Amino acid sequence: RKNTPLADYVFYLPLDSPSNATRFIDLVKPKFAIFVKYEFWYFYLHTLKQKNIPTFLIAAIFRKEQIFFRWYGRLFKQLLFFFEHLFVQDQNSKDLLESLGIQKVSVAGDTRIDRVYERRLKVRDLPLIRRFAGQTHHVLVAGSTWPNDEQLLIPIINNSGSKQVKYIIVPHEVDEKHLQNIEQQLVKSHQRYTRLTEKSTFDFEVLIVDTIGLLFDIYQYGHIAYIGGGFGSGIHNTLEPAAFGLPIIFGSNYQKFK
Repeated sequence: RKNTPLADYVFYLPLDSPSNATRFIDLVKPKFAIFVKYEFWYFYLHTLKQKNIPTFLIAAIFRKEQIFFRWYGRLFKQLLFFFEHLFVQDQNSKDLLESLGIQKVSVAGDTRIDRVYERRLKVRDLPLIRRFAGQTHHVLVAGSTWPNDEQLLIPIINNSGSKQVKYIIVPHEVDEKHLQNIEQQLVKSHQRYTRLTEKSTFDFEVLIVDTIGLLFDIYQYGHIAYIGGGFGSGIHNTLEPAAFGLPIIFGSNYQKFK
């Protein structure tokens, strides 16, 4: 939940049920409704359709493996016909929808790209990170890493003989046990971000970012990015380092990420 000047109220949508959907829509009396990407709430969509309230889906992406396109997915296919218009990320999604007889579809790209571009224009300076990066020829930023990623990366870091490379590791989980595990594996000189001060020396080689909310801004100091998650459930955000023009490395599980 994030308040914004763009909205009078920001709150969680009540659970999807016939009574909740009817009561909520009767209270709000929307002129139209917008759902994003994978948000398919059957009773809300059905009620909006019954009340002739135009409903749109934006930033959607579809794959042929999804239940909408299976022989047993009739109920789920019905959801797609509740929308007045669907704005999808790519031509493949448009083709899949048209194969079901849905014609009100437009390829409009991914709204996250617009958001990341806007954030890029307002990037924050992080003085301690900037001092660590210094004039180094190469800074590798490892973002949202999991243990599977670190098992691959840390031996490479330890075996690197170059003094012209520095490393910033930003773990996905910053609990003490995970941080200690990273430190125990590292042979290279290292330090945690929260222990740095203006008086610190910055001659160590690996910075471990042990807090959240900084990763996007850290990418501005990098020269190459490794994105975690590709050896688990799926890679994390690749758009953020791309916004800074960084080459990106990631694991094998990326198929769901356009």
